[in-house]
Amino acid sequence: MAIRFDGVIELVNDAALQILGKQREDLEGRSFAMCFFEDEANDAFSQSVLDAVYLKGRRQESYVPYTAGGTVRQLRIVSSFLRHSGNAAGVILVISDITELTQMRDAVRAMEKIRGLNQQLELRNRVLQETFGRYLSDEVVREILDSPEGWKLGGQKRILTIMMSDLRGFSMLCERMAPQDLIGMLNHYFSEMYEEIRQYKGTLIEFLGDGMFVIFGAPVSTKDHAADAVACAIGMQRRMKRVNEWNVSQGYEPLSMGIGINTDEVILGNIGSEKRTKYGVLGSAVNLAGRIESYTTEGQVLISEKTRRMIRGELAVDHVFEAVPKGMSDRIRIFAVAGIGAPYHICLDAEKTVYTLLPEPVPVSYCIVEGKHVDGILRRGFLLGVSDRYALLQPVSREEAVPEEEIAAGENREAARENAIDLYDDLCLKIGGGLYAKAVAKKEGGSLVRFTAKPVGFASWLEGILQGSFGQGLSSDRPAAGAES
Repeated sequence: MAIRFDGVIELVNDAALQILGKQREDLEGRSFAMCFFEDEANDAFSQSVLDAVYLKGRRQESYVPYTAGGTVRQLRIVSSFLRHSGNAAGVILVISDITELTQMRDAVRAMEKIRGLNQQLELRNRVLQETFGRYLSDEVVREILDSPEGWKLGGQKRILTIMMSDLRGFSMLCERMAPQDLIGMLNHYFSEMYEEIRQYKGTLIEFLGDGMFVIFGAPVSTKDHAADAVACAIGMQRRMKRVNEWNVSQGYEPLSMGIGINTDEVILGNIGSEKRTKYGVLGSAVNLAGRIESYTTEGQVLISEKTRRMIRGELAVDHVFEAVPKGMSDRIRIFAVAGIGAPYHICLDAEKTVYTLLPEPVPVSYCIVEGKHVDGILRRGFLLGVSDRYALLQPVSREEAVPEEEIAAGENREAARENAIDLYDDLCLKIGGGLYAKAVAKKEGGSLVRFTAKPVGFASWLEGILQGSFGQGLSSDRPAAGAES
């Protein structure tokens, strides 16, 4: 388009006419102002042309929107000078439709912006994953990030498998170890166990002191959650060998663990307040898993009958026993698992029950442990055999339980009750600061008990017992001087 300095349009080519949406006769020979000023939508275009005409001696370049026929285009306008006889007589405007280029540029900018936002989102999610991953399982964190609306307060009923684990004799370790060593040992143990839990699609709900509360089948639903839980528990017990190798290398004592598993309907969801929420599981099934765990000894995996029924594949069971867990009125069957078949093919290491029969019975006093408390009722018995893990304990008869003079004096009257030891009773033998054990089998002449927590000096005491004396570190019936209490 050529425009004289007096504002008259002198020439318009076909390309310009097409871009501007005008006819040649409507523009050539007419004032630019008369042709375009009435169109307010194109004020930016008009101003750009006027700047090129009236700012003489200076080349202009501008980018403006232009509307024609209801379509908005993006134009690039570049001016040069129209000359007659070597003198500038007007301007020549080169008008280019750059709409597509602008759209591409905007698209690229939008893509760059989206890419930047995605990078920020990935960074945010990574930070959240790393932060909350210390407190929640990866599956729980992913579900929070993927569907935050699903994490409002509330719950739903689901059939899940619950696992409870607990370390044996941990209270005694707390008394003997420096705090920093204890925490270091515990953190290493938890790290090793969590690797097994992740491998078998478990969700760690929380640490319970030295124990763990894990569910299978949520938040990501799985078909074989009962079998996954059992395989995981066996894997955790096998991994304890590696944990204890590390403990010994650090100068720490070996750890032992018991695991209880139950499958049933629970309430699953978010519990708490708007400011503090916990992803949790509620129901009697959770309590029963804890009760089953309380029957375990070192290295055991015990499961409920409902969990057993949920497992369709091959399951190796060492033995089955019946018990009435605290809070229940009916007896339930509990299965001691030794291994699980396809597709897991994993089993516990076989262990033999070995103990040495003593040439003479060794007198010992003991109490029953109810929950976490020693009942305080002193009972008497004899050790008939012993090893570093087991003892054969023979309780005395009711008539022999307490000397008659003590009963007459009103002391230990309760101890004159029947002195029998029930299967899976927890005991505290009055040896050193307390030698804790669990009755695991009935044997001729007494009960086979497995040690669950040993006091300081146990090794010296055992050596002395096997050699026919009480040893140096402990006595069989009272704490030795300097022993822990």
